[in-house]
Amino acid sequence: MKRTVTHLADGRELIYFDLRDDADHSAVDTRDLPPRPYASELRYDPLMDEWVAVARHRQTRTHLPSADECPLCPAHPGSEIPSPYDVAVFENRFPSFSFNVGEYEQVGGLSEVRPGIGRCEVVCFTSDHDASFSSLSDEQVELVMEAWADRTAELSALPGVEQVFCFENRGEEIGITLPHPHGQIYAYPYVTPRTRQMLDAAARHRGGNLFADVLAAERRGPRVVGSNEHWTAFVPAAARYPFEVHVYPHRRVPDIPALSAEERASFGPLYTDVLRRLDGLFGVSMPYIAAWHQAPVTYRRDLAYLHLQLFSIRRAPNKLKYLAGSESAMGAFVNDVLPEEAARMLREAR
Repeated sequence: MKRTVTHLADGRELIYFDLRDDADHSAVDTRDLPPRPYASELRYDPLMDEWVAVARHRQTRTHLPSADECPLCPAHPGSEIPSPYDVAVFENRFPSFSFNVGEYEQVGGLSEVRPGIGRCEVVCFTSDHDASFSSLSDEQVELVMEAWADRTAELSALPGVEQVFCFENRGEEIGITLPHPHGQIYAYPYVTPRTRQMLDAAARHRGGNLFADVLAAERRGPRVVGSNEHWTAFVPAAARYPFEVHVYPHRRVPDIPALSAEERASFGPLYTDVLRRLDGLFGVSMPYIAAWHQAPVTYRRDLAYLHLQLFSIRRAPNKLKYLAGSESAMGAFVNDVLPEEAARMLREAR
């Protein structure tokens, strides 16, 4: 793998990851870009004990451009990436978190306001606009994993960063703004609520590691979708979404950088197979979110267990599951599909 670091016209970092050592990234970004926005402000919600980022500048971000104006396709006048690439990572032009700190006023009441420091990056999985993660070669998936590992390690070392989150949103139904195959990485200045809740549950668990025990219980059960020497993909017993799959390494590691070369190489064949089965369920491109759950930088890191959560809001060929009253207001999920049936459907899909 060749790693090349350069910068865009407004000073944002751009990193190329290439399979070939002779890749040339001497092309320069010549755009006349506006100044980078100030970091969002974080407002504390005392009722939920959570932080909410307010990022007004994101209202102007690019929204579903035509293919010939896609900013993730390389080497055209409006592109964020000046030269052809295998995998490219760059700082988001419209970040939820950044280190470009401005002035922040307190709002009164019981809410505290502080700068939304951190970093947000875009990960372009391929330069092919019409591809998808499921169509990537095993070699290309390994390269994406190298990029995830590289960025997780570097972002975790930044001052004030408490958690690094790698994820992919796919499909207009999910709310994507760019259809080009890509994901994002958030370096948060706090531990996210879901991670806190999972690790607190792991701390209360009696016996071994909670995540390892869940995996051990699922590995030979009716909800397994697929497996290989190093990974198992299964529908969780209490799945919240119509089609939800968790992918666990068999060895407990805290994050992607801790995976061995063999574990990274064996992830792609299983994961892309699961994605193709998801698309094969109804013969349509399935919207999904793919979320890597990694250990925070310091908080209960010893309890964490790296795993991927993949879920779709499509519940039938022409029906979506909306997060309505119970889910959105109360956080109480109601699933329309029996998890065992979802697993069977995925195993039989092609």
